[in-house]
Amino acid sequence: MLRTLLVLSLSVMLSGPVLSAEPDIDQLKAALAKTFPDTDFSGLRLTPSAIPSLYEVDLGGQIFYVSADGKHLLVGDMIEINTHANLTERRRERVVLKLFDEVGDQNMILMGPDNPKRTITVFTDVDCQYCAKLHLDVPELTKHGVKVRYLLYPRNGLESETYKRSVAVWCAADRVKAVGIAKAGGKVEMKTCNNPVSRIYSLGVRLGISGTPTIFLDNGKRVPGYVPPDRLLAMLGLKAAPRAATTP
Repeated sequence: MLRTLLVLSLSVMLSGPVLSAEPDIDQLKAALAKTFPDTDFSGLRLTPSAIPSLYEVDLGGQIFYVSADGKHLLVGDMIEINTHANLTERRRERVVLKLFDEVGDQNMILMGPDNPKRTITVFTDVDCQYCAKLHLDVPELTKHGVKVRYLLYPRNGLESETYKRSVAVWCAADRVKAVGIAKAGGKVEMKTCNNPVSRIYSLGVRLGISGTPTIFLDNGKRVPGYVPPDRLLAMLGLKAAPRAATTP
């Protein structure tokens, strides 16, 4: 079903003549900053969209659109009518994969084969019940050739006890063992070291991660919440989709 596009008129318009080509990105940043002062627009990128005179704005994983004259924003998904393809979602998936590449495996906790058939990336909270449930499924996933990459995401913020426990997990000599202990409710030696937890938290906030676990497949598709291993393996094409239960 088509999502309604929300049209927002900027309260601060760009000065100068109406633009017939690509908007001036510096003027656009300035106008957006005045209208939305709590948002950092320094990383804004602008590219032509599938609609003439409408430009795609990529703000670190958030995708929206701006008119060529710089006077209107469109927030929502762009659908190609003939194919029903969600062009915005496709773009969002490509962006998130690039962001994960920028984070790098060195800032994740890795489990599974070195040459996996498929890979999932999980925003996980060490004190989350459903994250603990998913962690119990990791052996089943890795058995089928799935590499699991954890991004430590303390959803209650950088001042929370969960943040401190996340840092302790990262600083442990054996991170995989430590994250298992933490998720089982056990004690992890509290220590600090150079760690990526605050960076991961900022990335999660930027991507709108509000609950954990949040799973990303290796094609960029987002899967919110806990998913049983059979269903997850089916999504990855590594197992037949589980049959729905039938009543006698």
